[in-house]
Amino acid sequence: MPEQRNLILAIVISILIILGFQYFYELPRMQQAQLEAERRAAQEQVFEEAITPLPRVVGDDGVSLDASMEPSPVAIRVPIEGTRVKGSLSLAGGRLDELRLLDYRETLEPDSALVEVLSPIGTEFPYFAEFGWVPDNPSIVVPDSQTVWSADANALTTSRPVTLTWDNGEDLRFERRIAIDDNFLFTITQSVTNRGNEPVTLHPYGLISRWGEVPILGFWILHEGPIGVFNSTLEEFSYKNLRERGEIPFEAQGGWLGMTDKYWLTALIPDQNDELEANFRFVDFGPGGRYQTDFLRSPVVIPPGQTVSVTDHLFAGAKEVLLLERYGRLLGLELFDRAVDFGWFWFLTKPFFYILHWLFVFFGNYGVAILILTLMVKLLFYPLANKSYVAMSQMKKLQPEMLKIRERYENDREKMNQEMMALYKREKVNPASGCLPILVQIPVFFALYKVLFVSIEMRHAPFFGWIQDLSAPDPTTIFNLFGILPFDMPLWIPAIGVWPIVMGATMWLQMRLNPTPPDPIQAKVMAFLPWIFVFLFATFPAGLVIYWAWNNVLSIGQQWLIMRRMNVSIT
Repeated sequence: MPEQRNLILAIVISILIILGFQYFYELPRMQQAQLEAERRAAQEQVFEEAITPLPRVVGDDGVSLDASMEPSPVAIRVPIEGTRVKGSLSLAGGRLDELRLLDYRETLEPDSALVEVLSPIGTEFPYFAEFGWVPDNPSIVVPDSQTVWSADANALTTSRPVTLTWDNGEDLRFERRIAIDDNFLFTITQSVTNRGNEPVTLHPYGLISRWGEVPILGFWILHEGPIGVFNSTLEEFSYKNLRERGEIPFEAQGGWLGMTDKYWLTALIPDQNDELEANFRFVDFGPGGRYQTDFLRSPVVIPPGQTVSVTDHLFAGAKEVLLLERYGRLLGLELFDRAVDFGWFWFLTKPFFYILHWLFVFFGNYGVAILILTLMVKLLFYPLANKSYVAMSQMKKLQPEMLKIRERYENDREKMNQEMMALYKREKVNPASGCLPILVQIPVFFALYKVLFVSIEMRHAPFFGWIQDLSAPDPTTIFNLFGILPFDMPLWIPAIGVWPIVMGATMWLQMRLNPTPPDPIQAKVMAFLPWIFVFLFATFPAGLVIYWAWNNVLSIGQQWLIMRRMNVSIT
């Protein structure tokens, strides 16, 4: 029947259309999706190998090797002999994983250990950087954490880069040229030569991996942990926050990322013109877990018979402000100097650093620079402070009148306040103006505190005498007569040093020049306040205590001259 024939024809045509759609559209799309999934899986595998590698053993020579890898016939490590760093890189994986800073020691003792920035697997806290490739096609063999490279030099120096080479045995030859400048910047140039007949697509990557319980100071005013700049925005996360979130992804063009301590920084610096996928990661694997920052750059196609190269950088060293700024300009990095945690008020804190550093260059001593800076601030705010001290002197001159009013209206506080306000108005005195010098000092105090606390330039910077580190508290204590008695105090007893006591004494003298509060309870509290500050400032950086004490001395001199000019009694 015609109707049945037409129905069968319609069904056949429909089936052909569906099959054609599946074959010519859906099948290629599914194959592409599968390849993308495999590429992603390969990418994750590379990152996982760095963050959760195969079981490790430590060789007799203390070098960490993969359990599944035979020792290489060539030297397993290449020494790093830089101007300001020394260490070694591992030919197993081509990792930068051992680095110490020649200009910085753990303590003030001249024979104390050099500060260690990177440390290999097998140490207490492994911390290393790695670069490599992720293939689009997971069947392509690329170097990984178990690859043993060959090196063309016996050591990496500032004048002699090291080139690592490895052949995958399948028409791809990989090279990794590592160079170091006179400070803390490594330049990593990766090259791939395609000797096959088909183009190959690879993605360059870089990572920094840190294992175990990261030793941090834990101050709320200091950032320690993952840090980066993406799309002109500074991103900071604590290790705790990263543990809770597991993974924090970003997409950006250029930028930089890494991990920061108080004074030290490791940072990946990819090509600033390339698009990248960046991640902060945490894997709960092994004691303390493993933290990682990494980037994956846009794909690179290597045509048959050609070589393609990409260049990235690694910073591993001290967070010296001027050096970070210079690298920022050199590499076109945004906010690289913000790795130094000058805080939300960096626009106020950084100028103090610049002035202190300029004074240090001129005088050769950061303690003297603090004294000169304090004097400069005093001169800058002299008119405002002078007006305040005049008002305080007037208040002190009116104290007998105020005492009479208080005695007369002792039982009528409302009338007492009215008479007091009438007295202020008649004598043209503003009782609140005496607070202005303190208010002016607060931002100065905070800015200087941040500079002393976070700037490595202040670390181990001496003053005179027993103050050999302006960033640390005064090491003396009154309880052993400032070191005369031959014993150290237990840690649970607060160390009240010389400079905190000097600061407290100058604060007490300054308060003696001020009018006594009319309220007896308030007067007793104010009289006791300097000694509270002695205990409080005993734990502050010595440079900050010196600033406060010197500022008090200048204030006492200025106020004394004003009171003498106004014929106000000093006592």
